[in-house]
Amino acid sequence: MLRLDVTDREGARHELDADAGGTLMEALRDADMGIEAICGGQCACATCHCWVATDWFAQLPGVSEDERDLLSSLDHYDPQRSRLTCQIEITDVPDGLPVTVAPEE
Repeated sequence: MLRLDVTDREGARHELDADAGGTLMEALRDADMGIEAICGGQCACATCHCWVATDWFAQLPGVSEDERDLLSSLDHYDPQRSRLTCQIEITDVPDGLPVTVAPEE
């Protein structure tokens, strides 16, 4: 189990525990952090968009071309911080990862 440092859309901070085996999207959705995940984690809707702290961004697996294409169409896209949480396995997340749920599009 690892800890996530999550900032919700209202700016409130939460410490969440996440179990290995799922995705960051599932952990945030299950904790009611405002992640809709309309497509169910298929990298097709961007309703699980988050920002990862820039100094932690490189510690995650790289962004796929499909993910980058979808992210770049968003108003709140930041190439240095934006990720789709459905594309990040909990096993690939460093303990204490700071994540901010991005504004809704």
